[in-house]
Amino acid sequence: MAKYVLGKQHIANDLHLLNSSPLANLLDLCLKSKSSTKQTQQIHARIIKSRFHSETFILNRLIDVYGKSGSVDDAYKVFDQMPERNIFSWNAVLSTLTNAGLLDEANKVFDQMPVTDQCSWNSMVSGFAQHDRFDESVEFFVHMHSQDFVLNQYSYGSALSSCAGLRNIKMGTQIHASIHKSPYERNVYMGSALIDMYSKCGSVDSAQKVFDSMTSRNVVSWNSLITCYEQNGPPSEALHVFTNMMNSKIQPDEVTLASLISACATLANLNLGREIHNQVIKSNKLTKDLVICNTLVDMYAKCGRISEARWIFDTIPSKNIISETSIVSGYAKSANLETARSMFVSMADRNIVSWNALIAGYTQNGDNETALGLFLQLKQEGVFPTHYTFGNLLSACANLADLRLGQQSHTHVLKHGFKFESGPESDIFVGNSLIDMYVKCGSVEDGKRVFRKMVHKDWVSWNAIIIGLAQNGYGSEALEFFKEMLESGEKPDHVTMIGVLSACSHGGLVDAGRGYFNKMRSEYGIEPMTDHYACMVDLLGRAGFLDEAKNLIDTMRVPPDAVVWAALLGGCKVHGNIELGKEVAEKLMEIDGKNSGVYVLLSNMYAERGNWGDVKRVRKVMKEKGVVKQPGCSWIEVEGKFHVFMVKDRRQIRKKQIYFVLRGLTDVMKLFGYVPDVYDLEANEEGCLELNESQELDNFQMID
Repeated sequence: MAKYVLGKQHIANDLHLLNSSPLANLLDLCLKSKSSTKQTQQIHARIIKSRFHSETFILNRLIDVYGKSGSVDDAYKVFDQMPERNIFSWNAVLSTLTNAGLLDEANKVFDQMPVTDQCSWNSMVSGFAQHDRFDESVEFFVHMHSQDFVLNQYSYGSALSSCAGLRNIKMGTQIHASIHKSPYERNVYMGSALIDMYSKCGSVDSAQKVFDSMTSRNVVSWNSLITCYEQNGPPSEALHVFTNMMNSKIQPDEVTLASLISACATLANLNLGREIHNQVIKSNKLTKDLVICNTLVDMYAKCGRISEARWIFDTIPSKNIISETSIVSGYAKSANLETARSMFVSMADRNIVSWNALIAGYTQNGDNETALGLFLQLKQEGVFPTHYTFGNLLSACANLADLRLGQQSHTHVLKHGFKFESGPESDIFVGNSLIDMYVKCGSVEDGKRVFRKMVHKDWVSWNAIIIGLAQNGYGSEALEFFKEMLESGEKPDHVTMIGVLSACSHGGLVDAGRGYFNKMRSEYGIEPMTDHYACMVDLLGRAGFLDEAKNLIDTMRVPPDAVVWAALLGGCKVHGNIELGKEVAEKLMEIDGKNSGVYVLLSNMYAERGNWGDVKRVRKVMKEKGVVKQPGCSWIEVEGKFHVFMVKDRRQIRKKQIYFVLRGLTDVMKLFGYVPDVYDLEANEEGCLELNESQELDNFQMID
């Protein structure tokens, strides 16, 4: 190349050149061969010495080559010194500036242009879109259209990309309508861009309709729809689309396979994930693809195959932060927290996603104190937390039922400016976590206050407040919120109905519970699951409708589990139905013969009837089957230190003071009519107040 250029340079010295085309050809060669800027500058020097040094055509070409080679300053100097400019001169420097991301400078040049054309406007629309300044990109598109410039596939494509970035489905739909009236209606590139826009805006049905209306499709079109289902759900549909893609003889590429592997990760479908992995291995050119390798690490980790995830991680020749974060997340989710922490510490570069993965691992595995410590460390290192960080932080506070820490976390949330609204980076999740934290800590009013102040709410917000109210005994208020939810247009789901039925159960609202349960299929389109049946059985059992509860179990469309039968057994205990209780207990023992609660409840029922022989028989069966009743436990926090009460524990050094107060409380309770239930063996085992001091020391102990 160098010899060719130098040979041609002699042509530039020839005063008899008819035109500047040979010089333009040399510039094209520099661009195509990706030569150094120095060679372009050499040709520039020859141009200056030639009789074409003031020619607009060759100078425009020079600006274009400098710009596409990344020599922005050189391009702008040529433009600045041009004796004459035309529309191509302005467009060349405009394109140079937008491609380099110098958008403010490009805006100034655009404002100075004596005249603009379609190319000028497209440079602004696409330039701002490519550098994530989506609002301005859409504004240029709207102004371009209002000034009657012809919109082409580049205008539409860039504008749709900006709508996708903004999650602005309203504007995206308007652009779709404009495309529908244009010559590009059936353009495959437009179809793919529309699918991508609807996908990023979460409108799966619209994306599918666009795909179905396309007369021709390419691999990008199929990939766009597969990615749509992989990201928005249901991920199983992504696999179905892939099957249709293969039937259409379209060869998958790395984007296809990466999306499919991600779908398998979400579904925890190990077998299909391995099949796709085999396809990757057969395609030698894809085995070293970093994106695919990262998704394989994530897939195996989410399927619980951390050793296979680690093997792929170790084979990646050039790892990036995504690779390392994926393996940290995998170890954390597999409860291998020491290795996760070790991998995290060894990372050369960590971002907030890495921190979130580790914090989430500790939270999900019940080590909430460490999760809180990591958050403090994150803040000390100046890392900016995201809504996912606060979601895990608040979850840790909720798990600890620590209202004080939860309130401090709420303060951090407010300082970071979260408004709990939807958008490109929706932070509704943080508001939902705050509601959940407050209601789990028993601060229902604070939970309601957060709910009311949220700018936007989703179905999770409604579920959190309804379930929180139900769990804290505010059954009627929970039902009022449910009615408000329906009036707002939000549809209930399985979780909502568990909250509603629980509210009815805790409030003794039998008729309301029956009504809501019957409406699940007919009005809400929800098929009752075992959890819903358990709520109904609990409601009917508490109210004494034991035969109705038993009939409901017998007519269940799904097999009853231990929770359902336990709810009925609890009702039998409350209302003293020993015959039905015995039948239910036998069912429970068949399902879960090691559950001590069943035996204890049954023995208590016999004891209430004075059937001491049956009590002895139940206890004997427990002993023969090796069923051990776990000791009861309760705790209290005093001056930041937790004290735990456990049965038959003698380690508490202040036991005498504790039981002195306990006896005093017992005497006061008796004055108000308290009579211990001598037949409740559960209570007797865990704390009968009539015991002497030596028995008390066996049954009531507090440890630090």
